[in-house]
Amino acid sequence: MATDARMAMHTDEQIITLSQWLSPGYPVGAFAYSHGLESLVETGAVTDADSLLDWLTDVLRFGAGLSDARFLIAAYRADAKDVGTVDALCRAFAPSKERLQETDLQGAAFCEVTASVWRQQIAGLTYPVAVGRAAALEGLPPALTTRLYLQAFVSNLVAAAQRLLPVGQTEGQRLIRTLAPLLAEITEQALAGSLDDLSGTAFLADIAAMKHETQYSRIFRT
Repeated sequence: MATDARMAMHTDEQIITLSQWLSPGYPVGAFAYSHGLESLVETGAVTDADSLLDWLTDVLRFGAGLSDARFLIAAYRADAKDVGTVDALCRAFAPSKERLQETDLQGAAFCEVTASVWRQQIAGLTYPVAVGRAAALEGLPPALTTRLYLQAFVSNLVAAAQRLLPVGQTEGQRLIRTLAPLLAEITEQALAGSLDDLSGTAFLADIAAMKHETQYSRIFRT
């Protein structure tokens, strides 16, 4: 009910802004990253829509889904002088070289475009921190920002899976829809907590991201 109350207060302009920032067309290069999924497909750990759903659920609930949401909210709430501290922690929390590269490069791209178009003083931040800080500067609602950030995250991973697995367009959309309640749940957890609650236990996903660094043949950057 709390999420419903927040969503009822959103303006059309806020929704349009967030839709633009978190659409596949926003030039952050998200299409180039699989978050370690390519390695899992290579080893046969993810083979179809069912195993993909299991992996996405774990990443969202125990991995980057929840931790990114916490970093986004922390950046949203932070004073200008404290955003750098949140960003440094986000970088330190990346479990592998490629995962750090993923959040660093997407964040840098987001900052560059958003600073230019919205005339913001924002640069050199990791992706969730950049989105949280930009949303705060624009006065956008934190709940909707987080929920749409998570949906964009899932949508990109489903799109990556469709290039790696026999998962069609309709099935991909069904997966995203299936995960919608979990995105709402994670958003509420992030809003109710702080970085003191930060944790990450998606160990197999993290190991897959590490293995991807030395994978012989690959089409994604992570």
